[in-house]
Amino acid sequence: MPLDPDLAARIAASVAEGFAAQVEHIRALMRFESLRGQEHAIQDFVGRAWAERGLAVERFAMDRAALEAHPGAGRITAEHSDAPIIAALHRPRRPAGRSLILQAHVDVVPPGPADLWAHPPFEPAIDGDWLYGRGGADMKAGHAANLFALDALARIGLRPAAEVTLLSVVEEESTGNGALAAHLRGYRAEAALIPEPEEEMLVRANTGVLWFTVSVRGRPAHVREMGAGANAIDAAHRVVGALRTVEARWNAEKDRHPHFRDAEHPINLNVGRIAGGDWASTVPAWASVACRIALYPGTRAADAAAEIEAAVAAFARTDPFLARNPPRVTFDGFFAEGYVLEPGSEAEAVLGRAHARATGAPLASFMSPSYLDARVHALYEGVPALCYGPISHDIHGIDERVSLASVERVTTAIALFVAEWCGTEA
Repeated sequence: MPLDPDLAARIAASVAEGFAAQVEHIRALMRFESLRGQEHAIQDFVGRAWAERGLAVERFAMDRAALEAHPGAGRITAEHSDAPIIAALHRPRRPAGRSLILQAHVDVVPPGPADLWAHPPFEPAIDGDWLYGRGGADMKAGHAANLFALDALARIGLRPAAEVTLLSVVEEESTGNGALAAHLRGYRAEAALIPEPEEEMLVRANTGVLWFTVSVRGRPAHVREMGAGANAIDAAHRVVGALRTVEARWNAEKDRHPHFRDAEHPINLNVGRIAGGDWASTVPAWASVACRIALYPGTRAADAAAEIEAAVAAFARTDPFLARNPPRVTFDGFFAEGYVLEPGSEAEAVLGRAHARATGAPLASFMSPSYLDARVHALYEGVPALCYGPISHDIHGIDERVSLASVERVTTAIALFVAEWCGTEA
């Protein structure tokens, strides 16, 4: 049943009343340099903030054996984070509504050269409507919105009339294993909402993602006798060209995928990191190229991985040097499949009403050619996974920033969604 207009107005006013404190909470989260493997301190901070509100907090380590046995887990390498997952459970006195997971991640990507930033990346700065800093948009503003939506209800004497689970996860930027670990731990609900920076729209479909590294061995020689050697870096460059043909072929198939037809280039292969050689005057004996590529929903990660391996092997057979020294492909991060949020769910209808009240506009949806933790709830739990969050610019780039006005609107929408989806009790 749609919310009473008077109650909706009280909730919106309560969000506004607490918004200054919410901004300070976002900035406190942003000051933690929560790069991969360095999220322990911020997770401690999150756990304390949730416990102070009377929520039942659990802190647990990711079960690596359980992850490795799951087909949707990212590959666990030495760089994998060992930071804990934090969960907090609100239990109503008399359950009457529908249960909900509110999820966010605290891990952030490296900021790149600090001298390119207008402000130091981990010293959050406000300039007009924009809050600048690494991780503010992706996704510490959304992390705070989950909590402060519940605070807004509490401020007017209400709380959800159903179980609500808050999840603070890691490894979202590299494997997706944090969200999957919470799933394997047994956290479930009738819907999940993840406020990633999605321009105040709902993600209708998103891609899966593979991470892999191509390793090439060369033959070292002094540069005066370069012809006697075999340059591994040059050979790796040729392999990247072969991978571009895979990228082009997959993009040419976009018309077979309804949510991707209008996208100019939905499947992106990114060469994200390269290394090789030991000495400027020595023909390099080794090279490695770390890559990321997207997959259409419905494509099995294992099948896509096999196609990548086959393409590299087929190219190597045509290359005089690589035919004798085959490159090695190692999958070392995301091994995730995409999903489609089919329209028509009651959860989407409730979010649509909440968004319209908070923004004055109908809820739009779009395709996101990226990884999203929503895939865990969509693929492995079969529940509506709503990825919806604030307006941002330059996530993963320089001068990442999030619109504060948008954060307030999204927080209002989340609070209204919780009130209608879960119901309320005094």
